[in-house]
Amino acid sequence: MVSAADESVRRSVEAVWRIEGARVIGALVRITRDVELAEELAQDALVAALEQWPEAGVPRNPAAWLTATAKNRAVDHWRRQERQGAKYAELAHRLQGRPGVGEPDALVLDQPLQDDPLRLLFVACHPVLPRPARVALTLRLLGGLTTEEIARAFLAPSATIGQRIARAKRTLADADVSFEVPSRDEFPERLDSVLEVVYLVYNEGYAATAGEDWMRPALCQEALRLGRVLARLVPDEAEVHGLVALMELQSSRFAARTTELGEPILLVDQDRSRWNRLLLGRGLAALARAEALGGGRGPYTLQAAIAACHARAPRSESTDWRRIAELYRELAELTGSPVVELNRAVAVSMADGPEAALGLVDDLVAGGVLGDYPLLPSVRGDLLARLGRTAEARAELERAASLTRNERDRRLLLDRASGLGEEGPGAPHGQGP
Repeated sequence: MVSAADESVRRSVEAVWRIEGARVIGALVRITRDVELAEELAQDALVAALEQWPEAGVPRNPAAWLTATAKNRAVDHWRRQERQGAKYAELAHRLQGRPGVGEPDALVLDQPLQDDPLRLLFVACHPVLPRPARVALTLRLLGGLTTEEIARAFLAPSATIGQRIARAKRTLADADVSFEVPSRDEFPERLDSVLEVVYLVYNEGYAATAGEDWMRPALCQEALRLGRVLARLVPDEAEVHGLVALMELQSSRFAARTTELGEPILLVDQDRSRWNRLLLGRGLAALARAEALGGGRGPYTLQAAIAACHARAPRSESTDWRRIAELYRELAELTGSPVVELNRAVAVSMADGPEAALGLVDDLVAGGVLGDYPLLPSVRGDLLARLGRTAEARAELERAASLTRNERDRRLLLDRASGLGEEGPGAPHGQGP
């Protein structure tokens, strides 16, 4: 039987890993020059923590402990190799005098080129990898997401993502990719996939696809931190500022998105006085920089403009839904994404009523591309409820609950389904939280 103390230590180890995992793996890749080996060593260090911390206690600097332990495992690994001479000498030289993660000179935000997670991000987004592999590998290494979570983000089978990640690691090893941030002239060809990765990591933190937690704030914080670093590295790239603006604006709502017990609060019901004014200001300023740089609005700048419509509305009922619907139309034309089209339908329902939006949603249902996406039946259920078609609405919300892997989302959907006919249809789920 697991004691309360052991369970507490296990949770501490998981929390440390969520926050520091990318730095630990990044430091190990810098040392070993091998992504797959670095991840294995980091996992070995996690196992050691689970074995030793219950007795010895959680160390003062747990991330440094994990990194040091993994480095020792690396030394042991090289010692076991037949041709360990040159490798071990090289590794010993790299290890000599290296600070652990969390030590004073291990991470300086004012010197982003020394930032191991940022280096790791650009390695995983190297042109030697196809774009889907870059995104999947970086979500695994930098975001700490499981293969299943990445598959949900891609709307792809888990087996496909697992194979993609394994091939990406082998490709990087075979190509002997340098663990460095690329030079400035290499940025254009690699920036798009880097931004895509940061965006997906942030999204997973903002609305977790699986588990008990509604949000994973550590992922959002890491994505936002990396976005800010990128904005300093490439200050003339509009979409970098657009992505930072989007993340700042979305992050401003965190305090209002859940109850004290962690239950979700939809956007329409949020106490806007709890939105973080500092983050709102930063987000609007970043959006202004993105728009001032010109060159046409990209997908992140458009999404930031949508978030800004919510940010500028003092009350839910004063939201400019027609403007949001128009921005979503522009975004849908740019991306061709059915998820964007679903969000546009929600905005149309708020601007012109549920009947106008239901046709858009039914077209998506007929297309079949979002068959297992829980927000599709969720939005359709809300529209049907607003039209008084209660039985159909309840069935759609229950289907959405069966598709989601997030426990809090499931409970929210089931509560809304059971509440139909008692307290009215409520707000469209696509509004937030």
